[in-house]
Amino acid sequence: MATTTNSFQDKVEQNVGLLIVLVILVVAVGGLVEIVPLFFQKSTTEPVAGLKPYTALQLEGRDVYIREGCYNCHSQMIRPFRAETERYGHYSVAGEFVYDHPFQWGSKRTGPDLQRVGGRYSDEWHRLHLTQPRDVVPESNMPAYTWLAQARLDESVTGKKMRALRFVGVPYTDEQIAGAAEEVKGKTEMEALIAYLQVLGTSIKTVR
Repeated sequence: MATTTNSFQDKVEQNVGLLIVLVILVVAVGGLVEIVPLFFQKSTTEPVAGLKPYTALQLEGRDVYIREGCYNCHSQMIRPFRAETERYGHYSVAGEFVYDHPFQWGSKRTGPDLQRVGGRYSDEWHRLHLTQPRDVVPESNMPAYTWLAQARLDESVTGKKMRALRFVGVPYTDEQIAGAAEEVKGKTEMEALIAYLQVLGTSIKTVR
């Protein structure tokens, strides 16, 4: 028996192709065992109480956030560690993000986490921070996004985005989709981005 086992082990170790196939098989099975159960847990598939889909303006702001690469420096994932919850607030839970496509968890933290930034600062503070970051936070290394104040949103595509999101489970109503163009008409990308930032993390009450 030992000879047979050693023979198989030797064969695997000496055959790179077979070794790769077996490694992929083990990783795939292990991944399925870890991930598939999450698809059926209420805590990961159902929205937290009070969670609402983004408004048309907030949705456009989220697209600006992604387009400008803000997620490369700012995570939206507060880990359940004391140092993080004392600084940012309640740790992130999956139910806050069930309407997010794409999902924004995880990133390096060149800048602070933004998951609980909603409602902490005024719209004017955000506007100043986006146009002249070091006037607000002297040690900031964030670039200025001055052009967002002049760039106008394209209201013709907002309803289409909301319709596509409804197809994947975001509960937008016909009225919300029909009124999307009017809601964002004449708005700037700066206004949209600020609207998005102001709603981040507000579905869970945070005491600091």
